[in-house]
Amino acid sequence: MNAKEKIVHSQIGIELVRALASGGERIFTTHRARELAPQVGLSDSYVVEALHHLRKSGWLVSLRRGLYAISSTVPGVAPVHEFEIAAALVSPAAISHWSAMHRHGMTDQIPRRVFVLTTINATPPRVRRQRSADRQVGYKVGDAIYQFIQVKPERYFGTGKLWIGESRIDITDPERTLLDGLARPQYCGDFAEVLHAFEAWGSRLRLERIVEYAGRLGTAVAKRLGWVLEATGTDPDRLQPLADLPIKGYRKLDSSGPSAGPRNRRWMLQENLPGRTAG
Repeated sequence: MNAKEKIVHSQIGIELVRALASGGERIFTTHRARELAPQVGLSDSYVVEALHHLRKSGWLVSLRRGLYAISSTVPGVAPVHEFEIAAALVSPAAISHWSAMHRHGMTDQIPRRVFVLTTINATPPRVRRQRSADRQVGYKVGDAIYQFIQVKPERYFGTGKLWIGESRIDITDPERTLLDGLARPQYCGDFAEVLHAFEAWGSRLRLERIVEYAGRLGTAVAKRLGWVLEATGTDPDRLQPLADLPIKGYRKLDSSGPSAGPRNRRWMLQENLPGRTAG
């Protein structure tokens, strides 16, 4: 394609972007672009090249292979929210962990990445890894970094709907969010931040729901929940079903912390909190 043809097809590509935007399709696939191409006079054979030029010129943002978002710099187009992008990157997807804590008002800390709960059967975009520790550091789109936390399908539950503009996005409900913090505090700031979240949510906590959820997430999570609820003033008698759950051996209270500290026989937990790990 010569320079004149590139200009013509880029201009037609802009018409394609406008057609998508007018229909509210700020996130779209290459397949969808092909469907709309004839309406703006763009031939099917040049769709991919037109998308390439639109991305290079800042009209589009590439989310993953074959998936695009209209740039927030396009006049008259509302910016695509990070949560909308998260929902488009993988399915199923629910905003979770620290991101959900912040959205529910459980923390004043603003997470530096978007945390997304999905299943082990899903295929989130491949993330960069640190060579030294082979640790996930997130998938970057623009200025946002997305952290995908994968669970077994039977542990993907406890979600509700959140309106972002005209889009409905899944988000873990408050009880599931708090339990995710007990299971993986490293994705919620740290264990101290999770304890603060329990205190911040306070009387709004639906005890029956969170106890039922904890049983589905495993005994170690249930024991941590019992410890936290007792420490924050819940009647111990109401927590006896959690205390009675059988468990083999002691588990760490802070799952991301060291194996040190005094042992709590009621909850079968090693209290590995700062200032107590010398015991």
